[in-house]
Amino acid sequence: MQRLSILLLFVSSQLLLNAQPQITRTGFISFFSKTPYEDIKAENKQVNAVVDLSKKKIAFMLLMRGFLFKKALMQEHFNENYVESDKYPKSSFSGSYTGYVDISQEGKYPIIVKGVLMLHGISRTIEVPASMEVKEDKLIAKSNFKINPSDYNIKIPAVVKNKIAQHLDVTVMIEYKISK
Repeated sequence: MQRLSILLLFVSSQLLLNAQPQITRTGFISFFSKTPYEDIKAENKQVNAVVDLSKKKIAFMLLMRGFLFKKALMQEHFNENYVESDKYPKSSFSGSYTGYVDISQEGKYPIIVKGVLMLHGISRTIEVPASMEVKEDKLIAKSNFKINPSDYNIKIPAVVKNKIAQHLDVTVMIEYKISK
């Protein structure tokens, strides 16, 4: 009888654990542009994100001014001329994933993420490979994919067109502390 009670307690705690959305405010998103003329890299470490493992839903939101560049002039041009951060201050993603993730078992789980990426006032459906890794008391979601600025109506002036790649490499890494 005591074994059955312990087993029921364990199973119900796992169900509750899986039902809790995991939230963070310190996610990471970067993008990289490589051309023969110049490499451009920016990072944003202030990404708000949530994953609901029971519903297989995932979302994040970030302020565009949160992207930091090595050169202040690049950051200024990015915010004023390209993404127009005053007019379009936020970017977001909302979607779901397919694949199995067991937060009670350490390991790396491949998933496919599909949803709507909103950038520069334009919403587009994307589908990208990703992974979720359970490690100690953390759930780490990662993805690498490409976006085309022109798909989001981001205009690159002709004078610098050769210095910015047509496709930007995007890296997303969101680390959640698993709530128990």
